[in-house]
Amino acid sequence: MQTRNKILDDISQLMTNAMGVAQGAREEAETAMKSLLDRWLADRDFVTREEFDAVRAMAQKAREENAALEARIAELEAKLGD
Repeated sequence: MQTRNKILDDISQLMTNAMGVAQGAREEAETAMKSLLDRWLADRDFVTREEFDAVRAMAQKAREENAALEARIAELEAKLGD
């Protein structure tokens, strides 16, 4: 009976160690994937939300100015036509 408990203890210890190794491998794989993804994103020219919003605001302002200038040109052309 003592031998059986020793074998079960050894198996239990082996399984515990294997789980520890598996946990370490999982954490290392996660770290590697995060690093790979960070590098991939850094290599792309993605813009931040703030940059996108700033350019969108500039485009909106340009469209408004363009519409105002078109109206002014139409007004001036109407005056010249008279």
